[in-house]
Amino acid sequence: MKNILLIITVIFTIQMSFSQQESAFEDGEWFKFKMSYSGWMKAGNATLTVKDSKLGDKDVYHVVGKGWTTGMIKWFFKVKDRYESYFDKETNMPYKFVRNIDEGGHTKDLEIDFDQQNNKVYVNDKKHNKKSVIDTKPNIQDMVSTFYYLRNNLDTSDLKIGDEVRIDMFFDEENYGFKLKYLGEETISTDFGKIETLKFRPYVMAGRVFKEEESLTLWVSKDKNKLPLRIKADLAVGSLRADLEAFKGLKHPFKIVVNN
Repeated sequence: MKNILLIITVIFTIQMSFSQQESAFEDGEWFKFKMSYSGWMKAGNATLTVKDSKLGDKDVYHVVGKGWTTGMIKWFFKVKDRYESYFDKETNMPYKFVRNIDEGGHTKDLEIDFDQQNNKVYVNDKKHNKKSVIDTKPNIQDMVSTFYYLRNNLDTSDLKIGDEVRIDMFFDEENYGFKLKYLGEETISTDFGKIETLKFRPYVMAGRVFKEEESLTLWVSKDKNKLPLRIKADLAVGSLRADLEAFKGLKHPFKIVVNN
């Protein structure tokens, strides 16, 4: 059950062909996800909150993601994670990223500052009292800012089933190249009713957490909000499913095909 929020935040690591369009979100947006293990056991919750903020003299969005275990699972594997991203309101490029996690006693406390102009990141590992400077590729994203960049710029009009897209992302202390396959459209049943969605296959690293590279499937609402509605993961042991359970502060109407 390690990295529960990381599975949710695979949602943040999606990038496609894009064109400028109306903003998909605004200050006050909030999501809550529920997670279940192997189809029946409640595993945990995660939330995402968007707020207007300032970082120095820059106007930014400050997004906070939290994840924690619940129910029986927390008694033998307790998770308490917090992710934060500060990114530009116009370009969605990140300036600062925070990862503070405790996953069954495995802890990290990282603060990362992005120098987008010079393609560098400054990593402050607070747990080990270690600082480093690492070169990055242009227009690098963090794992939270990517999702919001996608929501503001996604254009799927030219995507065909089987198309693969990539993004450059910085995670922890290294550059990470992420690949995603577009699987087409699907109408799914949710807590809110039947929703038209876009379906994707994020590629992940097989091994300790995920069963194989194609272990994840993701569904995103086919509307201006581009809500992350569902993600399924085949793990090395068992499976995990996350569903959007509640939301507020949407900028655009939420389109429901059939109400429950």
